[in-house]
Parts: sequence; structure tokens; C-alpha cells
Amino acid sequence: MSNNLKKGGDEAEFAKPLYVPIKRRSFFMYAGATAGATALLLSGCDDDDNGGGGMPAGTVSLGSGDVGVLNYAYALEQLEAAFYAQIVATPYASMPADEKAALTAIAKHEEIHREFFKAAITAVAPSMVIPGLTPDFSKINFNDRASVLGAAKTFEDLGVGAYNGAGKLIKDKGYLLLAGKIVSVEARHAAYIRDLITPGSFAGNDVVNAAGLDQALDVPTVLTAAQTYIKEKINGDNVGK
Repeated sequence: MSNNLKKGGDEAEFAKPLYVPIKRRSFFMYAGATAGATALLLSGCDDDDNGGGGMPAGTVSLGSGDVGVLNYAYALEQLEAAFYAQIVATPYASMPADEKAALTAIAKHEEIHREFFKAAITAVAPSMVIPGLTPDFSKINFNDRASVLGAAKTFEDLGVGAYNGAGKLIKDKGYLLLAGKIVSVEARHAAYIRDLITPGSFAGNDVVNAAGLDQALDVPTVLTAAQTYIKEKINGDNVGK
């Protein structure tokens, strides 16, 4: 488990890149991956320099092809993992036991997702994995339930929409299957958070249309929304190309 989940929530700890690995057994058990899964991604790799060659200082390029999509998901999972880690470390006032248990479980899921993408990219394109990002949660009051749950709703709805929108960009069908397993978990998170805010709102018409389909968001829309909470400038111009 991340050290950030164990500490008392010192603000400086959450300004650091969240790169704490999870146990190997937990990683494969919860992510549903196998040793051969990362091999499926090889066909999507190219020679892009995800280190941001030619990018302005402080800018992180996600790259292109399937690796670009992986880095895109990895960036979002880093953000979510950091957010829920801080909730667990600094619970809002009078947090009910059942909410604390559920939010702790979500924190673990996001940690696992983050480490899954880091490991997957490192296995096939170690020079192209993006660095640990620095979260900026200055607009969130972690002592206030409404502020925390409002941010959680934003992150979860954004994550579901991002995965749905990125599906068409993934070239390898094997990886598309794994992404589908992860987005279904994110959708469970989103439904739970929405119901904590307003009971019965788990499938509001702002995210699920009249045909019963969830929203699918494109890369620029997602990154514009996420950028508010990330100190580095994220460039996703070539994701999936």
C-alpha cells in the first residue's frame, strides 16, 4: 500500500510524484492481467519520444499510438490515485464508517490501476513512460465533505468518459479488453459517488443519454478538465495517432 495512505496527510507528501508500487501478487490479481498481456501492446509502440523532446519546459508529452493512449490513462490514474490517497489520509469531518471503507477501497483500486499502466508501458516502451505527475488540489477543501465528493464526482465522470472516448484510438484489441475491465470499475466508482451526493442519481442524464449510453469524451476535452489539477502541462496532441 502506498506510504501516502499510511501517513497523516502532510501536504508536502501529496506534492510529490506518486510512484509507490504495490505488491506484484495484488497487481495481477486485481488488474486481471497476465504476464503475456503487455506483449499485446508491442504492435502499438513507435519511436515517439514521450520524454517531451521539443516540448516547452514543464510540459509532458503523452506520445502517440497505443503507448500514447496508455500514457493518457496513466496520467488520469495518477491523478485519481493521488486524490483518493489524500482522502484516506485526511478524512473529512465526521466521515461515516461505511463511506470511509468504500473510499478506502476506491483508493486501492486507483492505486492498482496506476501501477498497472506504469508496468505495462515500462514493459514495452520503458523510455516512453511519462514521469510521475504533481497533483494540484489547492481548489479542493479536504475537510469538507461536499468539496471532496464534488471533486470525486468530477474525477470519476471524467475518467469514465475518457476511457469511453479513447476506446476507438486503441489499435490492439487485447488491450482494449483490459481497458474495458478498468472502465467498468471506474463506472462503479462514479455511480457510488453520485449516490453519496444525491441518492438515486447514479445514472444522471448529464452522463447517460436517452439511449442508455454513457458519455464518451475526446482527449482535448478530458485534458482541459484534468489540467486544473495537474501542475505539469500535459500535451496529448498525438494520442492514438
